[in-house]
Amino acid sequence: MTARDTTTGATAGATAGATIGRATAGAGAVRSVDGRARPGAGGGFRGAFAAEWIKLWSVRSTWWNLAGAVAMMGVFCVILATDTATDNTSGQPGVEPPGAVAVSDIPVGAIDLVQFVVLALAILAVTGEYATGSVRTTLQCVPLRGRMLAAKASVVAAVTLPAGVVLVLAGAAISAPVLGEWGRLEAGGLVRDALAAGAYLALTSLLMTGVAAVLRSAAATLTTAFLFLMVVPMSLANARSDLLKSVGDALPATAGAPSTRPAS
Repeated sequence: MTARDTTTGATAGATAGATIGRATAGAGAVRSVDGRARPGAGGGFRGAFAAEWIKLWSVRSTWWNLAGAVAMMGVFCVILATDTATDNTSGQPGVEPPGAVAVSDIPVGAIDLVQFVVLALAILAVTGEYATGSVRTTLQCVPLRGRMLAAKASVVAAVTLPAGVVLVLAGAAISAPVLGEWGRLEAGGLVRDALAAGAYLALTSLLMTGVAAVLRSAAATLTTAFLFLMVVPMSLANARSDLLKSVGDALPATAGAPSTRPAS
């Protein structure tokens, strides 16, 4: 981590402290007999949410993560759409043409990999403060850890849900011209898939937010996410034991597949 990143994190923490401080001294504050606001007594969830919202958008990693997610979605959609169109026109023996597919199937299929960029945003919302030490300022302003984590989780969900919707819509816009005649554009199905992908990313991000609060390390949490959402489900899906397959079906990546992937 560079000195510039450390300075950015510290600045974000100071901004959050000032924001929550103003909220504490405002309408929701509990005041003593002399009329002064008692430190840490006010602001409530609304002030904590406002501070976490400002912190999230005041660091460059948020913007880079969102831009990276859009870029990755575009790249994977071009690859998947090109493969689909090629399989339909190649006529190679042993290759079964998939036929016309729903345009939304392409970005939904890309979510499996793009989700890790979005999850990095959720993870850094928690671990970034522990890396820079600005979590001390946050806990001084919001001493109730439950309220602090609830505010962080709410902000993460408020960002990742619409991000998932936008990613699928953008991916569909990129995939449609590449698929050409092999793509079916269904407005109802596209809206359903976009909302389902947004809900899936929001719920998965909330899960990783909790894991990040326990591990307090971006690398450890991202590794856990990769193992839990990709490696373990793939391993259990190929297991010979029905019990292990049932466990794999209950994991988030597998359980969320029916809601994000329409039946072909």
